Amino acid sequence: MGVPISQMWTVATYVLRQKLAGRRQYPLVLMLEPLFRCNLACAGCGKIQYPAHVLKRQLTPEECFAAVDECGAPMVSIPGGEPLLHPQIAEIVRGLVARRKYIYLCTNALLLKEKLEEGLFKPSKYLTFSVHMDGQEENHDFAVCREGTYRKAVEGIRLAVQMGFRVTTNTTLFKGADPNSVRAFFDEMMALGVEGMMISPGYAYEKAPDQTGFLQRQGTHELFEMILSNRKGGWRFNQSPLFLEYLMGRREYDCTPWGMPCYNVFGWQKPCYLLQEGYADSYQELLQEVDWSKYGHASGNAKCANCMVHSGYEATAVDHTFSGFNGIWGNIKAILFSRYANPSAARRLDAERGKPHGPLAHLVQLGLAKDLEKTAA
Repeated sequence: MGVPISQMWTVATYVLRQKLAGRRQYPLVLMLEPLFRCNLACAGCGKIQYPAHVLKRQLTPEECFAAVDECGAPMVSIPGGEPLLHPQIAEIVRGLVARRKYIYLCTNALLLKEKLEEGLFKPSKYLTFSVHMDGQEENHDFAVCREGTYRKAVEGIRLAVQMGFRVTTNTTLFKGADPNSVRAFFDEMMALGVEGMMISPGYAYEKAPDQTGFLQRQGTHELFEMILSNRKGGWRFNQSPLFLEYLMGRREYDCTPWGMPCYNVFGWQKPCYLLQEGYADSYQELLQEVDWSKYGHASGNAKCANCMVHSGYEATAVDHTFSGFNGIWGNIKAILFSRYANPSAARRLDAERGKPHGPLAHLVQLGLAKDLEKTAA
């Protein structure tokens, strides 16, 4: 397992308390965005396409603590932007550790080695560096639109692991991803000593510069079935095994948009981390003002049609785990019998070898491959 027993126990007891109290809508993870600015400009990201005056804004530590206290979720994910660019990020982390919140500080790791060498952070069971890694070196550097980022991130991961920090990876997959390369990437991350891996299909942000690379629903199932079937024993994932089964097409879930609420410089984002349809002044106002029936795959909302992202569906899987015998037994089976032998998926995986993937597939999709061949000749 890629999650410590103490954290699993904290989450389990928290969810069971919500169930016993009869609460259907409760937060599992707070997505706390202290800033939007970043030192990368990834083509599939819709979070950095703000004007300069917005990118200069950032939450104060006090605003972060107030949001965390108000929400009450046992886990806090700190995405961005790039959180390590925040001048008070160490103070924010210390405050959350003091509150015994399990923190996932999401980072592209370009600054990780430098910040660790400065001694800004101390190892704690409550702090995990969640490093954004979108596959093997060529694929990762292409996805983040800058060469050398993979090697820089690996340096940061190695140092963090050596210093005793909890480290996980966060991988977003897009159309054209090479399933064989992704599986080899999992081996590389396990060899680095990371605690676990998180994977998710990308969400089609309206503001993302590249709109051609997002997966459709059926394509997501087919890709993840090839990647996660016939699984190697050494892989550890830092997420619900039932959510991984959902990605593989083995389960049918709908979104739980309130399960991972987002707080940023504008307030509480409606309705979720991925959609921007206004803001609420408080978490309770968010719950009361949003018409939640308008969101999720079953709603028919076109913006939700192909979304299968962890921030919407992992909370559903966790809630299902503690909803009765079927959920508990399904989770136990997923842990004990995690190989998922699938001859059909193995044949399709083998057939993918030699096909264009990653950067080359992207050029083929845009009709530029022949031009590239002419240039090379």
